This record gives sequence, C-alpha cells and structure tokens, in this order.
Amino acid sequence: MNNKLYILSFIFLTLNISDRLFSQENTNIKIETAGFFDKDNKKFPNATVLTRDNLGQVVITHEGVKMWCNQAFFYEDKNFIEAYGNVILKQGDTIDLKSSYLEYNGDSKLAYAKGNVILKEPTSTLYTESLFFDRDIQEAYYNNHGKLIKHPSDTIVSDQGRYFMDLKKYRFKENINLKTPKNDIYSKKLDYFTESGLAYFFGPTDIFSEDTKIYCEIGYYDTNNDVGYFIKNAQIDFNDSEIKADSIYFDNKINYAAATNNIKITDTINKTTTTGHYAEIYKSIDSMYITKKALVASYQQKDSIYIHSDTILMTGNEENRIIRAYKNAKIYKADLSGKADSIHFNRKSGIAQLININDQLTNPFIKTKKPILWNLENQITGDSIHLLFNIDNDQLDSLLVFNNALIINKDSLGTGFNQISGQKLYGNFINNELKKIDIIKNAESIYYLRNSENELVGIDRSKSGKIKILLDNNSIKKFIKINQIDGNTYPEDEFLEELKFLKGFYFREEEKPNSIKDLFKDDPKLILTKIKSLQIN
Repeated sequence: MNNKLYILSFIFLTLNISDRLFSQENTNIKIETAGFFDKDNKKFPNATVLTRDNLGQVVITHEGVKMWCNQAFFYEDKNFIEAYGNVILKQGDTIDLKSSYLEYNGDSKLAYAKGNVILKEPTSTLYTESLFFDRDIQEAYYNNHGKLIKHPSDTIVSDQGRYFMDLKKYRFKENINLKTPKNDIYSKKLDYFTESGLAYFFGPTDIFSEDTKIYCEIGYYDTNNDVGYFIKNAQIDFNDSEIKADSIYFDNKINYAAATNNIKITDTINKTTTTGHYAEIYKSIDSMYITKKALVASYQQKDSIYIHSDTILMTGNEENRIIRAYKNAKIYKADLSGKADSIHFNRKSGIAQLININDQLTNPFIKTKKPILWNLENQITGDSIHLLFNIDNDQLDSLLVFNNALIINKDSLGTGFNQISGQKLYGNFINNELKKIDIIKNAESIYYLRNSENELVGIDRSKSGKIKILLDNNSIKKFIKINQIDGNTYPEDEFLEELKFLKGFYFREEEKPNSIKDLFKDDPKLILTKIKSLQIN
C-alpha cells in the first residue's frame, strides 16, 4: 500500500469509526489517537490493530476513563479492547492503573489487567500480577497475591484483595501481613481504609511489636495513630505480663490499655493474678487500676494471699510495688482473713495496712466497724491494723494493732468468749502461723478456764500492765499476765452478764471470709457492660 492510499484509508476508517461511536449515545469505546492502524480479517478477525508512532501512544477513552498503550486490538462490534505495552488506565484524578496488558469491555465496563500491574489512588499503591476492575460497581480485585503500600508508612501483602473505590477501602483475605513502623500484623481477613489507616480484623489475628504481642478474633487498629480495639478472645502479652478480657483498647504510643469484662491479668514478675471487669493499665510506669469485683491474687511459696475490693490501684515496679484497695476491702489466705474500708500494701517496706473510715463523723447513730482480722478462730480488731511481711520470702512476719486492740476467741465448748484488750497489740508469725501475742498497756482479759477434761472450772477477768500469749496450733499454751493490778476468777453461775464483755466487744463471725468466693458475698449486684461488635461500611 503506497503512502497516499494509506493516508486516505486511515482517514476514511477513522471517520467511519467516529460516526459509529457517536451513534450509540456515548457508550462505545472511542479511539482518540493512533499513529498506525491495520485491519486484516484473515490475520486479525473482526479486529482493528492500532499502533503507536514516535509522537505518542495509542489513546482510548470511554465514559470517564482514558487509556494509553503501545498497541491495541479494537473489536468494534463487541465494544472491546485488548491493549499491549506500557498500558495506562486513568479514571479522573482518583485511579491510575498500569500494566503490560489490558482487556476492556465497554458494555460491561469490566477491565482485566495483567503483568506488573500497579494500581494507584491518592494515598496508596497496589502491586500485583493480575487485576480485575469493575467500573460499573467501582471495585477492583485480585486473586493471585498483591502488595499494597500506603504512603508513607504501611505495607500490606495478601493472597486476595478487593478495593472499594467509593469507600477507599481494601478487603484482604488469606495470608495477610500488615507492616507498620511499629507493628507486624497477621490476619485471615482484614479491611483497610487507605485514607484513615484503619485496619479491621475478622478472624484470628496476631499483632507483634518490639515488646508486645496482641491476639484477637475481631478488632481494629488505627495505623495512623497507633491505637487499637480488640474483642473476642482479646489478649495482650507484654514481656512480663498478660492481659485477657472481653474487650481491650490499646494505645501503643504510651503503652496504655483499657480492658472491659472478664479481665485476667497475669504478672509473672510480681507473681500476681488480677481479675475484675474494668481495668486501665499504664505499662510504661508500672501502674494499673481495676474495678468491678476487683481481685488480686499474690502467690507465695506455700500459700496465696487474695485482696478484693470495689477498686484496686497498683503502682511501681517489682521492688516498689504498692497496692491500694478501697471500698469494702478484704484480704484472705488459708489461715488469715481480714476486712477494712481500705487496704494499703507496700512491697518495699513489707507492710499491709487495714484502715477504716469513722462513719460516726457523718452519722453518729452508725455503729463504727473497726478493721478486723481473723487468724483461724481468733478475731482481732483495732483502730488500725498492720501486717508485716518478710520481703525476702513473702511470708508473714509480724502483726501490729494500734489503739483499742481487741482479740475475741469463742470458748470451744460453751457460749462465752475469751477476750483480750489493750492499747496496742504485737504478734509474731513463724512459717505464716501466729505464735506469740503481746498486749501492751491497759491490758484486760476474760478467759474461760478448763481442766484437762475440758470441764469449765472458772472464768478469769483481770487487768494487767501487759499480757503475753504463746500459741501452738491455734491453741493458747501460755497466758502470762505481767504487772496484774486487778482480777478475779468467777464460778460460771456467778459471772454476771455485765462482766461477760470487754469494752468495744463486737463479734463479727458472719462477716468472716472462709473462701475466695466469700470475698464477694456482700458485693452489690453487677451488670456487665455489653460489648458491641464492630460496625463498619
């Protein structure tokens, strides 16, 4: 074909194609520019071959998209294009698709790209080997591995992915790995919003950072702000502790977590397990606040101590740990339990303080309840009670009761009560067992005397400067009065009612916790917060 005939034929074909395109109400593919064309039904049945020249690529448009390529096969009767070589498809200023090969159907508005596919939108770039683009519903998807880079920080790889253009959201499936500057996230199904950096998980998900591991089966992570929310088997593992709860909010920037419902926090360094239904944990400063049936179990060599209250606050590292329990605080171990308005434990000093608020200051008709301890069958009260622990082995060492100390022990066979009172009480423990008690200043006692046959032989009531008691297996072996100033032993029938009780007597056996379950028996009814599932578009 000579040059003149070539040019005339090209003009004629171009005019003919243009007329047919416009005759179908702007639904047909339009060839904007082509350097060369070839139409050979034997070689390329029903196709027009359009090829670039030195001035530029073949340019094709269709209803808001523009395409460039080095060569195109245009099947006009099918409204279909096959494009080869440095293919580019642009949709406005939102989508830029590049590939080695592209198929595009003008009727269905479905595109298929293959070979070094790159899909760009304003905030992210997707790399894959093949991609389907459905313009009718504005979705693109791949089934053979892809890599998304969200500028400037996040990278996501997965076996399958779908991009919802109107929502600016990707949905990834199978073998997903989302990398952020601080985290490595693995999931089975993940929705990712390219503008906000929000990643939503559906299915088993692991999140790893330098010193933290997170697991959940439903949740989201804000990669822009480095915060997340996790539900369904939610768990956070730090280097030395573990948090489990129905839901957990986590701020990685400040190492802060807030947990709700069925919380269990295991601290391997401090050898404690903490439970409750709402907690806030500040890991960087070793601080934790927990409420709603809060309980701290501290494990020792042979026994464990449990502290329960409405609210518990723990601060400080292992050596400087302080536990503050307040509002109806209780303590329990196998042979020792106690109750007070608040309990304060300082690990560094080894002192646990039981403190009560004087309700009579606000209501004089309320009977004041002092802090109370039960050591086996002994009830011990006073204005303030201190338990001292040996910080080397976590065993009980001493007991101190300040002001209005009173010990009550029910007579083993009768209805009376052995009682000892004084200004102060000092007790000593050996192997966690109370062995010696000293009552200092203004000591008074009532003691039911029994012979070797356990027969009551008299009731002793006396006053002394000091009383020393030696115990073994919870039995009094020696009862020594020092500087006795008054006293008498009464036969049972002569022991008048007004003599039976020392000042401040208040027997509170019904309050004694005899098990871990008993720590909660007078708590108000708790209605747990309803955990809602994640709602996304």
